[in-house]
Amino acid sequence: MDFEQLDQTLRATAADFRLDNDERFELREIGAQSEVEQIRRLRNAAFAIAREQIQAQPAQALAMLRWLEQIVKTLDLSAAAAAAAHNAFFAPGDSCVRKLRELCAGVRRQLDICVFTLADDRLSDAVIAAHRRGVQVRIITDNDKRFDNGSDVERLAQAGIEIRLDAGPAHMHHKFALFDARLLANGSFNWTRSASHVNDENLVVSDDAYLVRCFGGQFDLLWSRYARTG
Repeated sequence: MDFEQLDQTLRATAADFRLDNDERFELREIGAQSEVEQIRRLRNAAFAIAREQIQAQPAQALAMLRWLEQIVKTLDLSAAAAAAAHNAFFAPGDSCVRKLRELCAGVRRQLDICVFTLADDRLSDAVIAAHRRGVQVRIITDNDKRFDNGSDVERLAQAGIEIRLDAGPAHMHHKFALFDARLLANGSFNWTRSASHVNDENLVVSDDAYLVRCFGGQFDLLWSRYARTG
């Protein structure tokens, strides 16, 4: 997304002098994909929009200042999350999903996913969007979950994403993902709706180089092992 499009996105959020939850999430995803300089320009653009709107509609000055405060806080959170070395997220609730979607939105070259089951459209949509941006996506999952109600495995395969399946008698029960061979997301969290809505789950995101190498090696081992069974 170029800066003109980003400016238009900001102006659209200012139309009703508030930032709703969907707009806030979209802005966080944009922030997650942006460099520090781009975030600075977005913040400056928000101040310029606020000045314009206040001059045009002085009666709405307070509402516009509240909008500006929400924009700045959201961008600052995106920058802080991107800079943090380690983070923990928990379910029930959508914090795990939001973080995974943010990571999928920010990945640029390679996305490796190794999870027991995939059945949350919000996450599958984010993975497909990364694939369509040209990111190399590889998925390993368990064969027994392929045809479960709500499973997104077939949809992901139809989108052109390469998927390999564990066809053995035991389960491939991992739940981790690697983003650009730089960030690791790992924990009990399955990529399903029930994991967010019902279960007690956890997700840890880390840029620890040793852990990234360990999980990357495990992914490559399984990818090779399942080459003849997927």
